Amino acid sequence: MRIFRYIPIIATALTTSLAGMAQAADPVAQHNSTAFWFVNWLGLTNATLDVVSPQGEVTTVFASSGTPVFELDRAKAMDGVYRYELTAATDKQVKVVNPMNNGRGDLASDMAAESFYLTGQFIVSRGVITTPDEMTEDDN
Repeated sequence: MRIFRYIPIIATALTTSLAGMAQAADPVAQHNSTAFWFVNWLGLTNATLDVVSPQGEVTTVFASSGTPVFELDRAKAMDGVYRYELTAATDKQVKVVNPMNNGRGDLASDMAAESFYLTGQFIVSRGVITTPDEMTEDDN
């Protein structure tokens, strides 16, 4: 009879872990001195990472699975703010609102992968990717 008092605890733990698996992707930007990528990459595929340097040069990195990784070319790196745009397909399917004739006939689907979109920036200083110091304003 003791096992019955543990059932609510087991059920709560199982529900919590299953809910965690169903959460949407929430990539977190990471970097070292010459590379920029994302962690917490579950459920995303066909990702494109566009990075725009301070002088306007655009670098595009594609990864069909896993995170795209931007490699900083230290020989050509310019110090400043680099902007990025990340797009990917999630594993969640959504209904296509305005379907069109794509020539697939009976194989056509009215469902498509939901899109994921994220933008941000990182800093390059002295030829390496850095984490900027947090600046505060004095009240003096």
